[in-house]
Amino acid sequence: QCGNPKCYSPLPVILFLTMLVLVLFGVVRRGGSGALPAPCYRTPLSMCSRKDVLVLTPWLAPIIWEGTFNIDILNQQFRLRNISIGLTVFAIKKYVAFVKLFLETAEKHFMVGHRVHYYIFTDQAAAVPHVALGAGRQLSVLEVRAYQRWQDVSMRRMEMISDFCERRFLREVDYLVCTDVDMKFSDHVGVEILSPLFGTLHPAFYGSSREAFTYERRPQSQAYIPRDEGDFYYLGGFFGGSVPEVQRLTRACHQAMMMDQANGIEAVWHDESHLNKYLLRHKPTKVLSPEYLWDQQLLGWPPLLKKLRFVAVPKNHQAIRNP
Repeated sequence: QCGNPKCYSPLPVILFLTMLVLVLFGVVRRGGSGALPAPCYRTPLSMCSRKDVLVLTPWLAPIIWEGTFNIDILNQQFRLRNISIGLTVFAIKKYVAFVKLFLETAEKHFMVGHRVHYYIFTDQAAAVPHVALGAGRQLSVLEVRAYQRWQDVSMRRMEMISDFCERRFLREVDYLVCTDVDMKFSDHVGVEILSPLFGTLHPAFYGSSREAFTYERRPQSQAYIPRDEGDFYYLGGFFGGSVPEVQRLTRACHQAMMMDQANGIEAVWHDESHLNKYLLRHKPTKVLSPEYLWDQQLLGWPPLLKKLRFVAVPKNHQAIRNP
């Protein structure tokens, strides 16, 4: 009976002990020099080690930078699942000249230790060079037609990827990574990027306000994004996810481009404009930092980039794009 003066309620003691535990483990944090840091645990993705860059989107998807993931744990997890990754590139017309360097550097840096299937879309199958591949890695050449304008080649990528998702990719691989071919891998690109749907921050617009983004601004286009909307500006040269998600993305973008074509309009940045519209409406579950596509010749090497993983090969765009 608590009416006895020697009988005390345990509630104050419980509250005191609870607050003490919270403070000791960094859950309750106060400002000033005496602030306790939040604990960093050994998890696959850790947001603790980078304070100089944005590491989380407003919808709580991680943004992948060097220092925000533990590749050893991630490799263990993905090996247990025995996943396979498809890597698609388009080597149309003169762009076939970039395939050799692309593959040689991918063999050194892309998904090392995992099963990889390269898919080379080309109009010149005989010109695709032989490159020695490691164990568990294979290559398929997919013959497709060329288009007169480079813009059409770029836009038709969405249609071709969507088509081959149905014809092959759904049966052959678990994830698809879709990239440009006029690039080279220069550092590790691994399973830390894999997620149901991912996009990559455009290196020219990281840190810019949405007013600076070169979205399609004409309401007549299916890629239209109003000036008061937008999260990030994603580039068209590095995106992916699970095969079903990539199929949905590429099908939607292709259908939108066909609607624009029927209405006599072409989005300002072609398939990239439609990709940005899709990722605005269907939020990616992971976002890659500009480490994953960079042009060092144009942009140098700023301190916030600890690594340059996938970089542009210097070239004359006019000479490559024109017949």
